[in-house]
Amino acid sequence: MVFASGKIALERMNEEIQFLTFCLDDRFYAIRLSQIERVVRSVDATPLPQAPAMVLGVISYHGEIVPLLNTRKRLGCPEKDVRLDDQFIIARTSRRLVALVVDGVRNIIEHTPEEIVSAKKIFHQLEQIEGVIQFDDGLILIHDLNQFLSLNDEQELEQALARHPSHGN
Repeated sequence: MVFASGKIALERMNEEIQFLTFCLDDRFYAIRLSQIERVVRSVDATPLPQAPAMVLGVISYHGEIVPLLNTRKRLGCPEKDVRLDDQFIIARTSRRLVALVVDGVRNIIEHTPEEIVSAKKIFHQLEQIEGVIQFDDGLILIHDLNQFLSLNDEQELEQALARHPSHGN
Protein backbone atom coordinates (compact mmCIF):
# COMPACT_ATOMS: atom_id res chain seq x y z
CA MET A 1 0.00 0.00 0.00
CA VAL A 2 1.38 3.44 -0.94
CA PHE A 3 0.19 6.75 0.48
CA ALA A 4 0.08 10.00 -1.51
CA SER A 5 3.25 11.13 0.25
CA GLY A 6 5.09 8.19 -1.28
CA LYS A 7 5.75 6.47 2.05
CA ILE A 8 5.13 2.75 2.07
CA ALA A 9 2.75 1.64 4.78
CA LEU A 10 3.43 -1.51 6.70
CA GLU A 11 1.09 -4.30 5.80
CA ARG A 12 -1.27 -5.17 8.63
CA MET A 13 0.06 -8.73 8.47
CA ASN A 14 3.56 -7.48 9.38
CA GLU A 15 2.20 -5.78 12.48
CA GLU A 16 0.30 -8.77 13.79
CA ILE A 17 1.69 -11.06 16.45
CA GLN A 18 0.85 -14.75 16.24
CA PHE A 19 -0.13 -16.76 19.30
CA LEU A 20 -0.76 -20.44 19.88
CA THR A 21 -3.85 -20.91 22.03
CA PHE A 22 -4.30 -23.87 24.34
CA CYS A 23 -6.80 -25.01 26.90
CA LEU A 24 -6.79 -26.26 30.47
CA ASP A 25 -10.25 -27.42 31.45
CA ASP A 26 -12.59 -24.86 29.86
CA ARG A 27 -10.16 -21.93 29.96
CA PHE A 28 -8.02 -20.70 27.09
CA TYR A 29 -4.51 -19.28 27.21
CA ALA A 30 -1.92 -18.17 24.66
CA ILE A 31 1.83 -18.16 24.09
CA ARG A 32 3.73 -16.36 21.35
CA LEU A 33 4.01 -18.68 18.36
CA SER A 34 7.62 -17.55 17.85
CA GLN A 35 8.55 -19.45 21.05
CA ILE A 36 6.92 -22.74 20.04
CA GLU A 37 9.06 -25.57 18.65
CA ARG A 38 6.36 -28.22 18.34
CA VAL A 39 3.27 -29.74 19.91
CA VAL A 40 3.57 -33.45 20.75
CA ARG A 41 1.49 -36.14 22.41
CA SER A 42 2.11 -36.72 26.09
CA VAL A 43 4.69 -39.28 27.14
CA ASP A 44 5.82 -40.61 30.49
CA ALA A 45 8.14 -38.20 32.25
CA THR A 46 11.17 -39.30 34.23
CA PRO A 47 11.11 -37.91 37.78
CA LEU A 48 13.75 -35.26 38.48
CA PRO A 49 14.84 -35.46 42.13
CA GLN A 50 15.16 -32.15 43.98
CA ALA A 51 13.48 -30.22 41.17
CA PRO A 52 11.12 -27.35 42.04
CA ALA A 53 7.45 -28.20 42.54
CA MET A 54 6.69 -26.63 39.15
CA VAL A 55 8.63 -29.42 37.40
CA LEU A 56 6.80 -32.71 36.85
CA GLY A 57 9.94 -34.44 35.55
CA VAL A 58 11.96 -34.51 32.35
CA ILE A 59 11.37 -35.87 28.86
CA SER A 60 13.69 -36.49 25.94
CA TYR A 61 13.03 -34.35 22.88
CA HIS A 62 15.33 -35.13 19.94
CA GLY A 63 17.98 -36.29 22.40
CA GLU A 64 17.74 -33.19 24.60
CA ILE A 65 16.61 -33.44 28.23
CA VAL A 66 13.64 -31.08 28.59
CA PRO A 67 11.92 -30.19 31.89
CA LEU A 68 8.17 -30.86 31.91
CA LEU A 69 6.46 -27.92 33.63
CA ASN A 70 3.25 -28.10 35.61
CA THR A 71 1.17 -25.63 33.60
CA ARG A 72 -1.88 -26.19 35.80
CA LYS A 73 0.00 -25.26 38.97
CA ARG A 74 1.44 -22.09 37.41
CA LEU A 75 -1.93 -20.96 36.03
CA GLY A 76 -3.90 -21.77 39.18
CA CYS A 77 -5.97 -24.58 37.67
CA PRO A 78 -7.06 -27.68 39.61
CA GLU A 79 -4.34 -30.33 39.67
CA LYS A 80 -4.75 -33.60 37.78
CA ASP A 81 -2.47 -36.36 36.56
CA VAL A 82 -1.04 -36.18 33.05
CA ARG A 83 -3.20 -38.27 30.71
CA LEU A 84 -2.40 -39.96 27.41
CA ASP A 85 -4.72 -37.56 25.56
CA ASP A 86 -2.92 -34.47 26.95
CA GLN A 87 -0.45 -32.62 24.77
CA PHE A 88 2.97 -31.13 25.45
CA ILE A 89 3.90 -27.78 23.99
CA ILE A 90 7.65 -27.77 23.40
CA ALA A 91 8.72 -24.14 23.69
CA ARG A 92 11.91 -22.13 23.98
CA THR A 93 12.40 -19.60 26.75
CA SER A 94 15.38 -17.26 26.80
CA ARG A 95 17.17 -19.82 29.01
CA ARG A 96 16.10 -23.29 27.88
CA LEU A 97 13.72 -25.58 26.05
CA VAL A 98 10.68 -26.57 28.17
CA ALA A 99 7.59 -28.72 27.78
CA LEU A 100 4.21 -27.49 29.01
CA VAL A 101 1.41 -29.94 29.79
CA VAL A 102 -1.91 -28.80 28.29
CA ASP A 103 -5.28 -30.44 27.77
CA GLY A 104 -5.18 -29.51 24.11
CA VAL A 105 -4.07 -26.96 21.56
CA ARG A 106 -6.84 -24.87 20.04
CA ASN A 107 -5.47 -22.79 17.15
CA ILE A 108 -3.23 -19.97 16.04
CA ILE A 109 -4.54 -16.44 16.35
CA GLU A 110 -3.12 -13.14 15.11
CA HIS A 111 -3.56 -9.76 16.77
CA THR A 112 -1.98 -6.35 16.48
CA PRO A 113 -0.24 -4.92 19.54
CA GLU A 114 -3.07 -2.37 19.81
CA GLU A 115 -5.58 -5.20 20.30
CA ILE A 116 -3.65 -6.61 23.26
CA VAL A 117 -4.28 -5.13 26.69
CA SER A 118 -1.06 -4.84 28.67
CA ALA A 119 -1.07 -7.08 31.74
CA LYS A 120 0.36 -4.25 33.83
CA LYS A 121 -2.95 -2.43 33.49
CA ILE A 122 -4.84 -5.39 35.00
CA PHE A 123 -2.48 -7.72 36.90
CA HIS A 124 0.10 -5.66 38.78
CA GLN A 125 1.70 -8.60 40.60
CA LEU A 126 1.57 -11.33 37.90
CA GLU A 127 4.80 -11.06 35.95
CA GLN A 128 4.12 -14.27 34.00
CA ILE A 129 1.15 -12.62 32.23
CA GLU A 130 2.24 -10.61 29.19
CA GLY A 131 -1.18 -9.38 28.13
CA VAL A 132 -4.85 -10.08 27.55
CA ILE A 133 -6.83 -10.47 24.35
CA GLN A 134 -10.53 -9.77 24.68
CA PHE A 135 -13.10 -11.70 22.64
CA ASP A 136 -16.89 -11.47 22.61
CA ASP A 137 -17.09 -14.71 24.61
CA GLY A 138 -14.26 -14.09 27.08
CA LEU A 139 -10.59 -13.36 27.58
CA ILE A 140 -7.39 -15.16 26.65
CA LEU A 141 -4.38 -14.58 28.91
CA ILE A 142 -1.05 -14.37 27.09
CA HIS A 143 1.76 -15.92 29.09
CA ASP A 144 5.37 -14.81 29.13
CA LEU A 145 7.37 -18.04 29.10
CA ASN A 146 10.49 -16.23 30.26
CA GLN A 147 8.67 -15.49 33.54
CA PHE A 148 7.01 -18.92 33.87
CA LEU A 149 9.52 -20.10 36.46
CA SER A 150 10.60 -17.86 39.31
CA LEU A 151 14.30 -17.11 39.65
CA ASN A 152 14.46 -19.51 42.61
CA ASP A 153 12.68 -22.26 40.59
CA GLU A 154 15.09 -21.64 37.71
CA GLN A 155 18.11 -22.07 40.01
CA GLU A 156 16.69 -25.24 41.62
CA LEU A 157 15.92 -26.66 38.17
CA GLU A 158 19.44 -25.95 36.94
CA GLN A 159 20.92 -27.74 39.98
CA ALA A 160 18.56 -30.72 39.59
CA LEU A 161 19.37 -31.00 35.86
CA ALA A 162 23.09 -30.90 36.62
CA ARG A 163 22.63 -33.94 38.90
CA HIS A 164 20.56 -35.85 36.28
CA PRO A 165 22.53 -38.85 34.93
CA SER A 166 22.06 -37.94 31.26
CA HIS A 167 22.73 -34.20 31.63
CA GLY A 168 25.22 -33.04 29.06
CA ASN A 169 25.09 -36.29 27.06
